[in-house]
Amino acid sequence: YNTLDTIVWLAEGGQNRAVVDMVTSLSEFFRTTLSGGKDFITMREEIGHIKSYLQIQKIRYQDIMDYEVTLEKSLEERRILKLTLQPLVENALYHGIKNKRGRGRIWVRGYAKEDMAVLEVEDDGAGMTEEEIDRINASISEYDENFGYGVRNVHKRIELLFGKGYGLYYKMNKEGGVTVEITLPAGKQKTEGEDHV
Repeated sequence: YNTLDTIVWLAEGGQNRAVVDMVTSLSEFFRTTLSGGKDFITMREEIGHIKSYLQIQKIRYQDIMDYEVTLEKSLEERRILKLTLQPLVENALYHGIKNKRGRGRIWVRGYAKEDMAVLEVEDDGAGMTEEEIDRINASISEYDENFGYGVRNVHKRIELLFGKGYGLYYKMNKEGGVTVEITLPAGKQKTEGEDHV
C-alpha cells in the first residue's frame, strides 16, 4: 500500500520516469513472490527479488538510503527457499537505516565459503548492543513474542530443511550497524516436493 501511495504521489507530481521505474520494480517483485507457487527459486532470482525491493525503497527513501547487491556467479543457479532475504533486508532498513541519523547503506552479498553458501545482509545503521545481539541469536530458534516472526520463520525453514548448524546468525559491526549471516550447504540436496536445492 505504501508503494502504491508513492506511485500515485509521483504520478501527480509528473515524475513519469520514477513511476515507470517503480511499477517495473513492483512487477518484478510480485513475479518472484508468486513464482508459479514454487517454494524454491534460484539464488539469482532471489537476488533479483531483493534488487526490486531495494529499488522501490530507494525511491521512497532516496534521502537516507543507498544499497549494494552482489552474488558470486558460482551460486547463481543454486536453489534457495523463496523469500529468504526480504524479511532481513526489511529489518535492516526499518530498524537500522531509518533509526540512524543521516544517510545509511545496506549491503547484500552471496558467496561460497568452504563447504557452505553464505548470504549476508549488512547495514551501517543504528546498530544494537551486545546484549541485544545475544538475545536475538538466542531467540531465533525459540518462540519469543517480542522477537520478529519473519526472521524466526526464515531461520526455522532453513533449519528444518538442512539441520541445526545452518540458518541465521547476527553480529555487530565494528563500524556500526548489524550483519546477519545466512549459512546453507554449498552442494545440492534432494528435497521433498522439489527436484533439487
